[in-house]
Amino acid sequence: MKKILLTKDCPIYCLVPSEAIMLDDHIDGYFNNGIKINEGDVVVDVGANIGVLGVRLSEKFNKIKIYSFEPIPNIFSVLKKNCKLTNNPDFKVFENGLGDKKEKKEFTYFPNSPALSTANPDAWEKDPKMLIDAVKGSLKNAPKKFWWAKFIPSFLAPLFAKYLTINKKKFICEIITLSNFIANEKISKIHFLKIDCEGLEWKVLQGIKNNDWEKILSCVIEVHNINNRLEKICKLLESNGFKIILEKEKSLKKTKLVNVFATKK
Repeated sequence: MKKILLTKDCPIYCLVPSEAIMLDDHIDGYFNNGIKINEGDVVVDVGANIGVLGVRLSEKFNKIKIYSFEPIPNIFSVLKKNCKLTNNPDFKVFENGLGDKKEKKEFTYFPNSPALSTANPDAWEKDPKMLIDAVKGSLKNAPKKFWWAKFIPSFLAPLFAKYLTINKKKFICEIITLSNFIANEKISKIHFLKIDCEGLEWKVLQGIKNNDWEKILSCVIEVHNINNRLEKICKLLESNGFKIILEKEKSLKKTKLVNVFATKK
């Protein structure tokens, strides 16, 4: 575990410093397309990783309630440290994944790129070209701090992709449903729901009971558009009163990853 500065006054603990900076750059894109967060809001972060979103929101607002979920122990230990670092008493972290039922599930952890860790490694293993394309896009559209990345030849992307996924480890993690959590915590409103869980987004949404959808006001969901998943998710959101905007990040243009921005009409 290392401690770095995202910006001059924003320290954070991380496992891979370059990835922490990339994640910070990534979450900037959440607050477009009608997504707004205000003082006193309630935020649920599914697939929180090391907690960059929670750290940034705690820095920006004096009073904001954040529930962050990360199932993989190695990553959760960093999330927990970052939660304490913010001194936000309403930033709470949970060592759980979210899904469509309460169960235990095997997750694959990639030490060289923790953000790729997933309970669905087939997404990368069955379609290695998608990861290679993501690496190429990330190099070409890297944050300004990594200005040198665009000069790396694209033919090296397969080597980078292989490095990111070697030395993987397996963990059995606890899965709960969002509706059970809402009931246990007596949550009456979720102003912003962020889901970035490497292929399990449909199961997370299936774990929301019909009467809980009215409590959710906005979402950003990273969707792996496999087996018509994007269409199913859009239909589910629209049926619950959301207006949908789809966006592909520049670095992910050639992949099947799509960001769904959903706000109540």
